Amino acid sequence: MKKKLLSIFILMSFILSNTIALADPLLEGGVMKSDQIRNDLESELFTGKVETLNRSDIIHMTVSQVLDSNINIEGDEFFAEVVNDVKGDSGIIIPKGSYAHGKISATTEAKRLGREATISLDFDYLITPDGREIPIEGKMSTKMHPVAGAAKIVAQDVGYTAVGGLIGGFAALNWLGLEAAIASQGYTLAGGAAIGGAIGLGAALIRKGNDVLIAPGDEIKVKINTSVSLPVYKESALLQHEMLYPGLDIKITNIKHQKDPFGEANTITLTVMISNMSDKTISGLDSALVNDYNAVFRPSIFGDTKLMFKQIAPGEKYVGDISYAVDNMGRKFWLTFYDRRMKKPLTKISVDNAYKGVSDKVKKKNDKVRTSKSNFKKERDLFEEFE
Repeated sequence: MKKKLLSIFILMSFILSNTIALADPLLEGGVMKSDQIRNDLESELFTGKVETLNRSDIIHMTVSQVLDSNINIEGDEFFAEVVNDVKGDSGIIIPKGSYAHGKISATTEAKRLGREATISLDFDYLITPDGREIPIEGKMSTKMHPVAGAAKIVAQDVGYTAVGGLIGGFAALNWLGLEAAIASQGYTLAGGAAIGGAIGLGAALIRKGNDVLIAPGDEIKVKINTSVSLPVYKESALLQHEMLYPGLDIKITNIKHQKDPFGEANTITLTVMISNMSDKTISGLDSALVNDYNAVFRPSIFGDTKLMFKQIAPGEKYVGDISYAVDNMGRKFWLTFYDRRMKKPLTKISVDNAYKGVSDKVKKKNDKVRTSKSNFKKERDLFEEFE
């Protein structure tokens, strides 16, 4: 309904502007001028080539809000942000930072026998950073293939009964003793295993599956089901703004996405080349990663600390690594060094600009780290297990 009202408003505005233009010849030049401005803008943004977003293409996104199988219902709307540039043969056709509009198409609750909750998502259009709206048809679901899902449940439940049988056998041995087991030719152990297996089977039958929670920072893979022709962006049009300081040359030569010691995928490690011919002494402790929401992330002691405690005086050069723990590796970041006296940014170097020069091999590894969470299980209180 909102889109329909917006379309009517734009149409009425267009008709009204054309009516005024016809009534007053003095405005004709203004219309021509606006067309020229639009053409100039398109020439600055696009190469003139066209590529196709194909069926079965995969777009990596992160949602803008929490999606919870316990709370959300079918029809709930949300937005997701594209976290990787989508490329054709000639260049980028959907830039990182584009937003996709989506709706929850289906949800199921967690059930007994270990059956997981599921969320299915549908996407209908993208909005690019330059304001274009692109119709698409995309889908994503946490639901497993029925055969794979059944096999997973069977494997888990066999594990439950096997462990139960093992515990039962040990219990019989402890209660009745080794001599009784030998005298009964092992029947006491078999009986104990049967009892333990029955207990394990009972646990399997009442075991409840996990609820689903997709949070900002969790990457989802959206499969495209339509073919759309799109213009190719110029690389220069997608470069992020940077702030430089005279004589201070900082280059990011490599970017790795890593897990912290606790298994969380939240660490960005930068390899940095610094040539300091300025009048300032800089240090890794005076640096931070700043994202497009102006959130500041200081160096992490759990990552690489080579540059963290290094002082780089005027006239010195240095190459080293430094790590930062962030809340969402899919956001835009700037490596920022601060003036230690003024406590103000001295220079800001775009991590996204540098990422374009990172090797495809490293990018694939980074994608694997960021998308390692694929089940989106919601943490649950242990006391809820058998409710």
